[in-house]
Amino acid sequence: MSRPDPGLVARFRTDVESLTGQTPTSAVPLAVAVSGGADSVAMLLLAAAAFPDAVRVATVDHGLRAESAGEARSVARMSAALGVPHATLSLPPGWNTQGNLQEQAREARYGALASWANGIGARWVAVAHQRDDVAETFLMRARRGAGVAGLAAMRPVRSLGEGVSLIRPLLGWARCELERLVREAGLTAAHDPSNGDPRFDRSRMRALIAATPDLLAQRLAHSATTLRDAEEALGWATDREAALRLRLEGGEAWLDPADLPRELRRRLAHRAIDHVRCARGADAPWRDQGLDRLIAMLGSGGVATIAGVQARALRGLWHFRPAPPHRSH
Repeated sequence: MSRPDPGLVARFRTDVESLTGQTPTSAVPLAVAVSGGADSVAMLLLAAAAFPDAVRVATVDHGLRAESAGEARSVARMSAALGVPHATLSLPPGWNTQGNLQEQAREARYGALASWANGIGARWVAVAHQRDDVAETFLMRARRGAGVAGLAAMRPVRSLGEGVSLIRPLLGWARCELERLVREAGLTAAHDPSNGDPRFDRSRMRALIAATPDLLAQRLAHSATTLRDAEEALGWATDREAALRLRLEGGEAWLDPADLPRELRRRLAHRAIDHVRCARGADAPWRDQGLDRLIAMLGSGGVATIAGVQARALRGLWHFRPAPPHRSH
């Protein structure tokens, strides 16, 4: 197994440390999630070279495919050859397989990784999302009509809970260069057949990008990254305006919408609705597709109800409170 090019190792080290703010050590190691696919195997090679004695590896076996146990064993062998400790993690019994299976599997996987990382003293779990993943996600969400938040690139750092952060050090790396790194190391990565299954949105977007020269992954990813900056700016503006315009009292909320851009009205109304629902003890997620209609109704002086919350335009303010119960006839 050959060592990656020193220039690539230095680049990866810089990418990791820009996210962690410090150099991983044996006492505070870098946890690396490796499925056995080319992207994560490349990350394993880079991490082992960049941070000797400071890397710990885990493979999550979802138990959804017959090949997954063998893939975990393959990663364990690679890790052993590199001198890196490896663990195979199973998902907790009864994890939710209803609804969007890929989404449920991802959340269950992150939970398992957070618990494992916390147990070994790691503050970060590195995952192998890369530039092409960002481009594919951008197209998937664009075809669904997503707004700024939906189109924004995935965050390079996010909390997993338990004092552990998920980091994505490969967002500036292309899939092809990671695949080449694995080949040059003399390794064979696992192949997940779902990556080419047209039943999945991501597979279709991947095929579309490959077949369309004008859809360059790096440009799509750049747009998504720019929108991430825009999303952060909107979040900052929303926080500022909330302090000035949003009054939360008990289980009700009052919002002054005067002269606000529509997007800020929308975001502040969302916060007001969340407050009222939380005060009522509602913990089920709610879908905000009706929020645009509610904003329009309030803008014209009307009344609207969404997710069990009634909103009314009243003396220049928007008032949010629990919706009254339906009358029985």
